[in-house]
Amino acid sequence: MNDERLFARACERNREPIRDVLAEALPAEGAVLEIASGTGMHAVFFAAAFPRLAWQPTDPEPGALASIRAWRAAEGTPNLREPVALDVTAEPWPVEVAGDGYAAVFNANMIHISPFECTEALLRGAGRVLPPGGPLVLYGPFQVGGQHTSESNARFDASLRARDPRWGVRDQDVVVGLAAEQGLALASVREMPANNRTLIFRREAA
Repeated sequence: MNDERLFARACERNREPIRDVLAEALPAEGAVLEIASGTGMHAVFFAAAFPRLAWQPTDPEPGALASIRAWRAAEGTPNLREPVALDVTAEPWPVEVAGDGYAAVFNANMIHISPFECTEALLRGAGRVLPPGGPLVLYGPFQVGGQHTSESNARFDASLRARDPRWGVRDQDVVVGLAAEQGLALASVREMPANNRTLIFRREAA
């Protein structure tokens, strides 16, 4: 049988720093909804790191879903759920239709390699599924005040826009403003390796 696991070296590099932030941000119990799980490497690692949390991976791409299933079969822990096909812009999300409750939402490295409407849809969806106090955790590169935080991020942004003009490193202030419209208040910002950031939002009470 062919091994369908995809590998991303960036996931291998950043998973431990992200885990340390998640350890502070996530609740002790409940289910975590991961949007755009990609290879599934993060999902398998974080599920193992947080055995009291159910981890729900999702992705819109068939190849990614196959990879997640393969990682789950090879290294998955009992709390790692079967992946769900989810296009962030297709509302409502299938996990909402299923009626599953989620204590937290996590997304890494999606919003800069997708059209801006995906960022907007992610924030709307998180605002719908999170309970009061529930965290939305976003990891990736961000501009701050319309400026890149490093020369390497500026080059990366230019390369993304050359590949697809709808892509690009998003401005933190813009994301924070859109999140606020969905009842998601910025709780903290963590500087991460390789000029990345983790933004932690909390769902405000209705």
